[in-house]
Amino acid sequence: MPEPVRLGLDELEALRLADYEGLYQAAAARAMEVSRQTFGRIIESARRKVCDAILHGKTLQIEGGPVRRKTERVTRMKIALPTAAGMLDSHFGHCQYFTVFTVEDKTIVSEERIDAPAGCGCKSDIVATLAAQGVTVMIAGGIGDGAVRVLAANGIQTVRVAPGPVGELVAAFVRGELADSGIVCHDHSQNCAH
Repeated sequence: MPEPVRLGLDELEALRLADYEGLYQAAAARAMEVSRQTFGRIIESARRKVCDAILHGKTLQIEGGPVRRKTERVTRMKIALPTAAGMLDSHFGHCQYFTVFTVEDKTIVSEERIDAPAGCGCKSDIVATLAAQGVTVMIAGGIGDGAVRVLAANGIQTVRVAPGPVGELVAAFVRGELADSGIVCHDHSQNCAH
């Protein structure tokens, strides 16, 4: 019987993030709290091992590897909202700016403004910029499927809601009172003025 292939827990996590969750490498590296280069080495090794097991009929064993346990867990997230004059902008791709709220243990601890680039939307670099700032949730009004896919690939969940004051929307989200409407902009039957 051939020697089993041993896959480390870090390699399994890299496969989960990149291949199962579909995250881009930069977002997956942030999730694992490693550099992009380190993530690249981990995922390459993991894919090679899985391929070896499949091609050569070897048993795949998941074991050990560096595991870090957090003793004190603070739930922290950053939530971004496309904004115009303090209200949720009805169109992600044409907003004036993004308001980014930092939430720790269900309490809003800070608020900042990130100006939207010209041509804002999924084809600009705004999603990568927000992801690099640690944003993990986008509360949006009108947003297309392409933008939702780009956000997801960068580790950012999209919650589509009706417009309102951005502070109130974030507070409602933190309390668990906001759900994604699933309404997609850019469906031309919805008469999106774009």
